[in-house]
Amino acid sequence: MMLEFRTLTQAHALEIADDWKYDDIYSFYDMTADEEDYAEFIDEDRRNVNDHYEVLENNELIGFFCVIREGASIEIGLGMRPDICGRGKGKTYVMQIIRFIEQHYSFDRLIMNVACFNQRAIKVYRSCGFKETEITNRRSNGGMYAFLTMIKDYRQIIW
Repeated sequence: MMLEFRTLTQAHALEIADDWKYDDIYSFYDMTADEEDYAEFIDEDRRNVNDHYEVLENNELIGFFCVIREGASIEIGLGMRPDICGRGKGKTYVMQIIRFIEQHYSFDRLIMNVACFNQRAIKVYRSCGFKETEITNRRSNGGMYAFLTMIKDYRQIIW
């Protein structure tokens, strides 16, 4: 799985927002499930507040991610095309995104926030070196949901 990362185009943002529909509990991640997220994702000016990338494999759109700078930390938001989720490609996908971020950004730690029900993603993030730090309730998709914060720390401890 060799991935290519490019700045997210408007055409691909619309495809992701309008056409990507996830099964069962994962429909939580449909862009159309949250009006505010949807509006931000399809509006190029609002989207460009953070760095958004499309993920291509053999010139085919298979995912996206965004880089949100928070001081010396970077929060990563990401998604994979629904038909390839749950097929064992998650760790390779996430590790290649991490390598890209390591090469192009300066930071002390990476942060992922994931809905607590998404054990599939939590398992992948653990395998990529992220550690669970806290659970918080957040407003999303018209309700309150528990989210797990996971951190991959790059700071060196000096004694």
